Amino acid sequence: MTLLIIISVLAAVNIVLLLVLVFRKDSGEQIKSELVRFDERFSNLNATVFKTEQAIRDEARTNREEISQALKNSSELSEQKLENIRRSVEQNLKTIQEDNSKKLEQMRATVDEKLQSTLEKRIGESFTQVSERLESVHKGLGEMQKLASEVGNLKSVLSNIKTRGTLGEIQLEKILEQILTPEQYEKNAKIDGKVVEFGIKLPGKEDGVVLLPIDSKFPLSEYEKLVGAQEQADKVLVEEFGKSLEAAVKLRAREIHDKYISPPKTTDFAVMFLPMEGLYAEVLRRPGLFDCLQTQYKIMIAGPTTFAALLNSLQMGFKTLAIEKRATEVWKLLSAVKSDVEKFMDNLEKVRDHLNSASDKIDDAAKRTRIIGKKLKDVQSLPAPEIENILGTDDDTDEGPESKPK
Repeated sequence: MTLLIIISVLAAVNIVLLLVLVFRKDSGEQIKSELVRFDERFSNLNATVFKTEQAIRDEARTNREEISQALKNSSELSEQKLENIRRSVEQNLKTIQEDNSKKLEQMRATVDEKLQSTLEKRIGESFTQVSERLESVHKGLGEMQKLASEVGNLKSVLSNIKTRGTLGEIQLEKILEQILTPEQYEKNAKIDGKVVEFGIKLPGKEDGVVLLPIDSKFPLSEYEKLVGAQEQADKVLVEEFGKSLEAAVKLRAREIHDKYISPPKTTDFAVMFLPMEGLYAEVLRRPGLFDCLQTQYKIMIAGPTTFAALLNSLQMGFKTLAIEKRATEVWKLLSAVKSDVEKFMDNLEKVRDHLNSASDKIDDAAKRTRIIGKKLKDVQSLPAPEIENILGTDDDTDEGPESKPK
């Protein structure tokens, strides 16, 4: 573009010179001569311009090639530098990862060592405690097995109705022997040709003696069915067997009433002895049963403990006038005893609940002991010196890692 401008300028200059010659009115030869020189100069100028343009083009091409090569070299150099940076970063990252791995491994080894020592210490302490408790449980189980054996023997004895009745009678006699003198009661006392197990001799008008009939009853089968239903939490069976127990108790109360209550030879009420505290408590819990036995059948029920309390209360009656004149007072006294007995039965039930809870805890301890035993079966015992070297003394082991100065 610049060369074209220069050529145009030179052409314009030549034209101006030619016009100057024309206006100067020079001769034709001179004009021709000037035109020839002009053509020569123009041709030379064109040749010069062509050469210059060619040189410029060559130089531009060379510059382009140099720039392209420089760019290519710069790109390759940049790529090389980037590659070097990438390799350096990767190497640094690899070094950092290896260093972190080593530090983590060292930390893990340190933590494992501390955990192992702490675990061994705890396991040793737990094993000692478990051993002591297992020994206690073993002793307790031995006693329980002995008790279970005795209970099994007792159950086999109680399965026979005749034996059961004899057992109740023997228990009743033992209580009478402990509280009363032989002159104050009569075994197998006869009342209108019928024999009652025991009759307590109370002061009276006729013959100077009034008998208080006492007969033991043991409706064990009905009671066992009720207890089984209660353990299974079966409300339907509990209701059914509860009614069966009430019916059995009422039937026996009516038998005592019809056979042995015969005033003025006897008091106008009798005592039905229930040999088991649980049975006695169950009868007391039945709504309205105790009052029904008193009002309808004139029967006072008593368990082993309450019967002893009743006998102690009757001791006071031996120092009074004839029991016939003060039957109402004695009845009130028995009612008061009944209230105290009910309180006693509440306390007795609480004691039974505590015993059941203790038995459940023993079962739980036995289960936990078996679990620990299974987990420790593969643990090898160490000699005492080695244990001391690992765990340290008691003073050392009491201080945890957190308490040591950093």
